[in-house]
This record gives sequence, structure tokens and C-alpha cells, in this order.
Amino acid sequence: MVEKFEIRSHDGPGRLGKLGGIQTPTIFDENKIENIVAPSEETAYNIEREIAEWGVRRTIEKAKDKKEKNPEASIAVIQGSKYVDLRIECGRKLEELGYNGLIIANGDDLLLHPQDLVKMIVELRKNLKPSTYLIFTFAECSFIPLLSYMGIDGFLSDSGKYYSYLNVLTTTTKNYDLEVYKIAEMNQEELAEYNRNTLDFIVAEVREHMRNKTLRNFIEERGVTSPQNASALKILDKQYQEYLQENTQLY
Repeated sequence: MVEKFEIRSHDGPGRLGKLGGIQTPTIFDENKIENIVAPSEETAYNIEREIAEWGVRRTIEKAKDKKEKNPEASIAVIQGSKYVDLRIECGRKLEELGYNGLIIANGDDLLLHPQDLVKMIVELRKNLKPSTYLIFTFAECSFIPLLSYMGIDGFLSDSGKYYSYLNVLTTTTKNYDLEVYKIAEMNQEELAEYNRNTLDFIVAEVREHMRNKTLRNFIEERGVTSPQNASALKILDKQYQEYLQENTQLY
């Protein structure tokens, strides 16, 4: 049986929820969910629309085939490259197939394009079911509070392992190349574990700020140390104020 996602409370558009026995936002371990994730047709972010359309069609076909073979499959991937309308179309069709967990592909590219990042997440959240939880790929820890505030419900654990292979130590505010910053001496396995613990900690921080209705304050505080975060938040405030106010509590 596909686990139902329940929204327990909001802090702005951010959603404090429950998925089975898991509290969200959360970190999903790829090894534990691989059997319930549908394969997709991976496409690059900045490509011609015709190729992106083909990628969406193939992704839907693969997700349908996976669902027929394994009815318990509940997570699929939203493809569509840089085209927001294709992402929405892909997401809706995956919902129709019975998937209630959707991974946003090309997360690393989106983080480099704050205008696209904000528009993509907001439009997906506005056009998909509230009961559909969204998962972001390769999220830097410093971005997790803002992504959660916009409506992301989960993140993948492999980003910590990925950075460990690059000999990069992740903190809640900044990444450190250990070849340049001699902060610690760790082998790859130790670094992967440290980075995973950082992911768990920042998500725990986010959940507690949501419970205390202070997530927005937390994001503004972190924005001081991250120009990328500050830029994305300014875009969100300027262009999507109605979206922000819809679930923002009044004092």
C-alpha cells in the first residue's frame, strides 16, 4: 500500500508533515527507497524543447511500466528540463498514475539559476496536489531551509556522499574543500558520514523552526551569509507574495 502523506501544519508555504512514521521535511536514503522509485529518461537542464518533450514522454512510459510491475512504487521523477509547463505536465501525469512522491530532476542546475529555481518550485507546488510530496536532488545544506520554506518536503542523502568524493566537508552554512581549508582530516567514508549527519541536523532545525513558526526568521538569518539564498528569497518575495501569504499565519 502506498503511504499517505499528511500535512500537519504550515509555516508559510513550508509544510510540516508525516509520511508513514516519518516526519517531513526529511532526508530520504536512496538505498532504502530504490525499489519504489520509478526510472525516468534523464535529460539535461538547458536543452531544446523537443528533446525535453521526448524525455517527459519516455519518463511517463517508464513510470507506467514500473507501476504495472510494482503497484507499491510511489516515487517518480519530474523531468522537463528548464520548461516549467513540461514539468507541470509531467508531474500531473505521474500523479494520475498513482505516484504521490515526486523528485525534481536537475536540482544542481536549478540552484545555479535562482529565478528558475523559485519559479519551478512555486509553480509545481501550485499545480500539483497538496498530498503530493516533493523531493529535491543535490541540495546544498545552506539551501535546505529556503527550499523547505517554498514547499519542498524531502531531500536525497546521496548529496553528502557526492561531496565526500570531492573531499568537501559540508556545514549548515558553507561547504569547505579540505584541500584548501585544513579543518579536518577524514577519509572518504568518514567524510560521507559527517556530511550525512549535517544533512540530518539541518532538516531537524527546519522542522523545529516550522513548529515554532520561525522558519522565515531562520531563512533571513542564513541569507546574510549566502548571496544565493538572499537572491532567491528576494525573487520569491517580489514575484510570489500571494503564494507566500496564502499559508502565512497572522499575529
